[in-house]
Amino acid sequence: MLFNFQLSTSKEGLIDITAEVTEAIAESGVNEGICIVYCPHTTAAITINENADPDVKTDFISGLDSTFPDLATFLHAEGNSDAHLKSSVVGASEMIIVAGGKPLLGTWQGVYFCEFDGPRNRKFYVKVMGDWK
Repeated sequence: MLFNFQLSTSKEGLIDITAEVTEAIAESGVNEGICIVYCPHTTAAITINENADPDVKTDFISGLDSTFPDLATFLHAEGNSDAHLKSSVVGASEMIIVAGGKPLLGTWQGVYFCEFDGPRNRKFYVKVMGDWK
């Protein structure tokens, strides 16, 4: 079953979408299987990371900004080459095991939509496959 979500983003940051992923799994009726969370944008990404300490999100973006700065030597006319690099490194999707009708995440883990070139209106997809309850 495929679910489509939309969100509005700010300039740059991580948005916790764990609730939306959990909701899609519950609505799908799948008890055991897999879930794929996919971002169809070239300047955004999906990741799984800690969701207990909000400083992790800030440090995540800070680390990517220092690793992939916006260089004057970039040729891409839109001026967002750093966002394309960040998106490619983090990745467009995550696969999550579904167990007992819920995402199998670690104690401190959450699923995040990563915005590298906002503000924008974005979307992401959740595909749930497996054995129904």
